[in-house]
Amino acid sequence: MGITFVEKGGDRRRTHAKTALVLAGGAISGGAFKIGGLIALNAFLDDRSVCDFDTYVGISAGAFLAAPLAVGVQPEELLRSIEGRSRRISQFTPTHFYLPNWREFIGKPVAFSRDAIGLVPAVSMTIAGLMTSDRSRMINLARRFLEEPSVPNAEQLVLPMVQAFGRHSRLQRGLSYLPSGLFDNKGIERFIRENFERNGMANHFRLLKVERDKDLYIGATNLNTAQAVVFGHDEDCSVTISEAVQASSAIPGFFRPARLNGHDYIDAGVRKTANISQAVKSGAQLIIAYNPFRPFVNYHADQLLNGQRSMSDMGILTVINQAFRTLLHTRLMLGIEKLRLDQSFQGDVILIEPSETDVTFFNLNPLAFWRRAEAAEHGFSSVKEAIERHHEQFTRILARYGISTNLTRLRRNTELIRQANYDADAIIDVLEQRVHDRREMPRRPTRLRVVRGS
Repeated sequence: MGITFVEKGGDRRRTHAKTALVLAGGAISGGAFKIGGLIALNAFLDDRSVCDFDTYVGISAGAFLAAPLAVGVQPEELLRSIEGRSRRISQFTPTHFYLPNWREFIGKPVAFSRDAIGLVPAVSMTIAGLMTSDRSRMINLARRFLEEPSVPNAEQLVLPMVQAFGRHSRLQRGLSYLPSGLFDNKGIERFIRENFERNGMANHFRLLKVERDKDLYIGATNLNTAQAVVFGHDEDCSVTISEAVQASSAIPGFFRPARLNGHDYIDAGVRKTANISQAVKSGAQLIIAYNPFRPFVNYHADQLLNGQRSMSDMGILTVINQAFRTLLHTRLMLGIEKLRLDQSFQGDVILIEPSETDVTFFNLNPLAFWRRAEAAEHGFSSVKEAIERHHEQFTRILARYGISTNLTRLRRNTELIRQANYDADAIIDVLEQRVHDRREMPRRPTRLRVVRGS
């Protein structure tokens, strides 16, 4: 399928229409794949870039990209950062992503050891209390068990001690001694914050609105209330942009919840898949959404997947991966259909996704930093193929908002990538080249100007 359209804007030209770029989550498979897709979109947009939208909405991994795009960092520059070749952005390394949750790895065992010290006296006091308060009953239960050592008699003997012990023991917290996540995504927050400071960028939603006239919205989920939270200049602006990215990308179980101002936040994808509704709420009439996270569909029984005929043969991680992709994508499609039926919305939505039969993307290991060139190239190719397949409709909608396209340039870059012949450095060079054709990271407001058609 590739691209889903919601056309409700009619044929009239939209002068000064507000535009939005919505970046969905995708767990840890976002990364270079989404950057490559954004570079393809950048090549397709003729006289502007993905940094020239009025509104940016980011969810989870999409928030990590939406924040720098909103302040003017081109996706080519972000790719250069991953490679360590950017002069403006420091290198994003595995240590930023895989920062161990040292605080709980150390603190939880210490708490368990401290509470376990009181185990022996707690047991002694429990037994002594039972023998003092209900001695005859305990003796009868013990005698009955010795005469008939059955499971029911054993339960009757042990249960009073277990109940009494549970009321007094500090060890009753059970699973709370386990860490709340394997890693700590403070490294992600630090990366965003330090690079914003390094380049004199506003790490505050209201300042971003004043300095660049950009609306940036980042979603998260409040762990204790299970409610969706939106950070933005006219929403919750109690945290910095970098902290909002940290809250939005706290994948449950993988990262510990992000505790900010006394609240615990987890991944925004728990409640929202893309949050296109936030872009509509902000007044955007043209919305381009990018969702790289969708399930793989095997239409033919004889089509092999990694040498297997069924995903169930590929192990538990593949099953979980497919299940969560299905849940998230189904929710997104329901939101799209709801928007299609919403009579109050009279704009246009272009949802870009990889093909549902894209086995290469589905099998691409998102944890393999050494395959970043392959991931970026495939993200580029995926979006390019989707644009080509629906070029006429895509171009017609954009023209309605005074936005011209350049399919020739997109195809030229694709040919250069093909000529690179799987050379990682050559592929990266091709994908990065467009950054030299643009002003790097503008610091003054640059709105996406919509011109009136003739």
